[in-house]
Amino acid sequence: MKITAVIPSYNRAHTLERALDSVAGQISAVDEVILVDDGSDDTSTELVGSLFPQVSIIRQANRGVSAARNRGIAAAQHDWIALLDSDDCWHPEKIERIRAARSEHPEYVLYHSDEIWIRNGRRVNPMRKHRKQGGWIFRHCLPLCAISPSAAVIHKPVLEAVGGFDESLPACEDYDLWLRLCHRYPVCFIDQALVIRHAGHEGQLSQRYPAMDRFRIRALDRLLREQELTPEDYAAAHGMLLEKLDILVEGAHKHANQTILDEFEPLREAWRELPQPQTPC
Repeated sequence: MKITAVIPSYNRAHTLERALDSVAGQISAVDEVILVDDGSDDTSTELVGSLFPQVSIIRQANRGVSAARNRGIAAAQHDWIALLDSDDCWHPEKIERIRAARSEHPEYVLYHSDEIWIRNGRRVNPMRKHRKQGGWIFRHCLPLCAISPSAAVIHKPVLEAVGGFDESLPACEDYDLWLRLCHRYPVCFIDQALVIRHAGHEGQLSQRYPAMDRFRIRALDRLLREQELTPEDYAAAHGMLLEKLDILVEGAHKHANQTILDEFEPLREAWRELPQPQTPC
């Protein structure tokens, strides 16, 4: 199992050394490391070039995290892609445990693990809704992102088959990808915290974009229109779409957000007018 680590980065000189140290410190080494610098104007690439000469650096104009990940995936020489966000880091056993899981369960195309959350320098406990799972987890993916990119190792041909990350989404691009992938394939979950996720700092997408559910709604809308889902999965996704639309539109009315209303109120009415899907008895 040969693995390429793909790390997108934009102005992350302050976190990249920690991320790359965690890759270099793996008990079972990855076979290739690609850093995609997404138009940084800090000292990111200079730092990487001096401290981590083994890392391949791809530079591009700023196009967002999805474009950066897709660029790295396309350039990868190996068939397994280990994603790592530039503000996160891996436990030293991560790749070793992934390879062991692959050896024991070779039928899977995506492997992921549990994680530790650090917010503003302090460890926090995820809520129950963030609990990770394995198997056929499509419906578990509907409320929110159920797989952390930094925890995922994915078969490259599958990523290519489902279309990679959607570059039109400025956020929730991982949520969108898991929906498109998890209705087709089961996933393998390793019940061990192999990733440390860092939150609360400047530059995170969740801080840059309010009303994040608007991007999940766009993903659900496209999923229902373009993907062939089972009747059960279609009904679940349809219900989640209407639930999210109701919350977003009512909130936009409350706060007089006409931009949100112009886009999403007609979408809600359109989906309400469609016949309600029926799940088999």
